[in-house]
Amino acid sequence: MKCVLMNKNVPVVKLELDDDTATILKIMKNYELDFLPVGIDAKTGIPNKRELNEWWFGRSIPASRSGIRTALDKLGIRYPQQLLIKCYGLSLSDQYWMKPVDSELEWKHINFFENDFSDDVGNILFGQPASQDIDLMSPCNTSDGWLKKKWKIIDTKRCLIKAGSNPFMQEPINEVFGTKLHQRLGCKNYVPYRVLWEDGVPYSVCENFIDTHLELVNAVSINRSMKKRSQSSSYEHFMNACEKLGIPGMKEFIDYMLVFDYLIANTDRHYGNFGAIRNVETLEWIGPAPIYDSGTSLWHDKLTRAINPLGEIETKPFYSNTSRQMELVSDFSWIPFEELQHLKDDIREIFVPSDFIDEERIEVLSKAVNTRVEELQDMEMAQKKPFTMKSLHS
Repeated sequence: MKCVLMNKNVPVVKLELDDDTATILKIMKNYELDFLPVGIDAKTGIPNKRELNEWWFGRSIPASRSGIRTALDKLGIRYPQQLLIKCYGLSLSDQYWMKPVDSELEWKHINFFENDFSDDVGNILFGQPASQDIDLMSPCNTSDGWLKKKWKIIDTKRCLIKAGSNPFMQEPINEVFGTKLHQRLGCKNYVPYRVLWEDGVPYSVCENFIDTHLELVNAVSINRSMKKRSQSSSYEHFMNACEKLGIPGMKEFIDYMLVFDYLIANTDRHYGNFGAIRNVETLEWIGPAPIYDSGTSLWHDKLTRAINPLGEIETKPFYSNTSRQMELVSDFSWIPFEELQHLKDDIREIFVPSDFIDEERIEVLSKAVNTRVEELQDMEMAQKKPFTMKSLHS
């Protein structure tokens, strides 16, 4: 199958794809290499095929997605990568797509931002009924992550609906608490979440923050845009890459993100769920992407008795150690600690409606978050000095 990789209306490269596996077999012709996905090396004048395949397959549903095997069987698909071809690789995170050679297709007629799309794939991913003649034209084909999720048009808005995990189904509730915490911290650059209840089960809902003129470039691609120096830390490399690309405002954003993630004990802020926004027509960098996907936090998978707010937890993205990662924050003076005194009430209000979370767990979570606020105050008092968490002395 021969296609042209398009960035909205701009042809980038002509490719040959394997019909069965969707693998990029050959790069046949270059057009506008400046419009390649960020992080694809083309210094020799030929895009790196391995990197292009990594980017391409990174758009597909991961094999780790909950329930994916059953869903693929129902869809009559062997590999999740095959779904990419069924929707031309279209996404709601950017404007890239695969245009079959000699076709008359135009982006304006098939993109998911302006055109309706099928609910079939999303429904099947959630174990729900689909239409008899399954329509595979869906942005769900290009959604990442391991939790069940689907795109749906709600009141003309493109919304992402995401499930939680057993036993507490806590991730959707955590997203709503994260929204409230952003408000308490005075942040403007975040994605707001709400909860959708179906049969007593919570699902998080957020509107798409990308439109027809923008693209989300995750930190994975930003990191790949330049070679890492052996002496550079992961943090230094990322910041150097942002500076080289010309992405504004990243230092202050990362300071905020690390503080926010510390307060919610986020264990999964990997390079795939933060990044920057770029204009697809001018290739101008707008700035950091709003904070999103913060549900894997607040000890969501820990039994109540195992919640330890002072214990070291695995952290991402720059260090796996909480203390070392928080040493990267250069300024704590902006934190409105008086607002954070209300978080206990916020947790109670947000978590009480869930039948999966009992009174004891709510109380323990409230105390745990309050303890981390106190720890953060200690960090502010010792600003610009090395600090050690209390847990390290116990």
